[in-house]
Amino acid sequence: MPRGCFSTRSTMSRPSTSAWTTSRSAPGAAWLLRRLVASVAIIFAVVTFVFILIHLAPGKPCGHIGGGEYVDQIQCDRLITQFGLDKSIPEQYWLYLVALAHGNLGYSFSLHRPVRDAIADTIPFTLQLAGAALALDFLLGLALGIYQAVRVNRLPDVVIGNVTLFIYSLPTFWLALLLLLIFGEKLRWFPVGGPNDPVLCPLVDSLYCVADRLWHLVLPAATLGMVGAAGTARFQRAAMLEAATQDFVRTARAKGVPERRVVLRHQLRNALLSFITRFGLAFPFLLTGAVLIETIYAWPGMGRLAFDAILSRDYSLVTATALIVSVVVVAGNLLADILLGIADPRLRVRADPDAHVLTA
Repeated sequence: MPRGCFSTRSTMSRPSTSAWTTSRSAPGAAWLLRRLVASVAIIFAVVTFVFILIHLAPGKPCGHIGGGEYVDQIQCDRLITQFGLDKSIPEQYWLYLVALAHGNLGYSFSLHRPVRDAIADTIPFTLQLAGAALALDFLLGLALGIYQAVRVNRLPDVVIGNVTLFIYSLPTFWLALLLLLIFGEKLRWFPVGGPNDPVLCPLVDSLYCVADRLWHLVLPAATLGMVGAAGTARFQRAAMLEAATQDFVRTARAKGVPERRVVLRHQLRNALLSFITRFGLAFPFLLTGAVLIETIYAWPGMGRLAFDAILSRDYSLVTATALIVSVVVVAGNLLADILLGIADPRLRVRADPDAHVLTA
């Protein structure tokens, strides 16, 4: 074949490097844009559903608007008019969206303060509880899952598997009551009430306040962390065993690579991809579980605030807590998807069917 013909054919079949880079980067941006739009739509749908549901709930919040005291019908009507609750639900919803666009979350008539201030006081407590529970969940769950995979079908694997299955199948509130009864009421190792008021902490020893808060944090964090660690252990064990069946792992063992290196550098590194997915699933579990846990242990977090707001028919406070929880959950899942796409490029190709197409 003539040299010129060969050169022309080779040039036509090989796209430029810049074209390859563009074709792979554009779908990633399009995928991220689609996810952001879908996330905003989900948050909007959750807020709309909660807003309509709480307004359709039976009962009137007159007693809570009036400071918890008895009010007659005339006073009740005047208070309802003052807070705009006499308007139709679509009109109230439109006014809420306008206020939300200006950064105004509303006014809590059960606490007699702006919703933004009430949530700002409780978020640090929820973050402390979620952070401690998340650390216990991942550290203990990863260690148990890896140990089970290494000792698969042996006595430690069977014992740990049954224990984690038992803990994971227990209702979270039942486990919380059990720990509170044993370690708080019977043994008296930990307190059964909530921590000291943070407003009073500057008036006393700050070190005492920190120790008091940590002491009260042990049982609620242990409750959420134990249930989460049980699920993480089973999740990680399955991922490790699935990675052990891959060809590169069996090849490494056939070549005589030390078992410790096979487990840490081959099995564990590939099993951690599924751990990122578990990371995204931990956010809904922690935030939804915090409502019951904070109520049982009298922990002054956002979950307990939401529970009290529902009982008080505090429309603005309920909707605001639902908004924040939905934002955190959606953001956590979006972050997990992004990290998983970075760690495993194959998922980007599956999400964008045209990502592998070469353009001239």
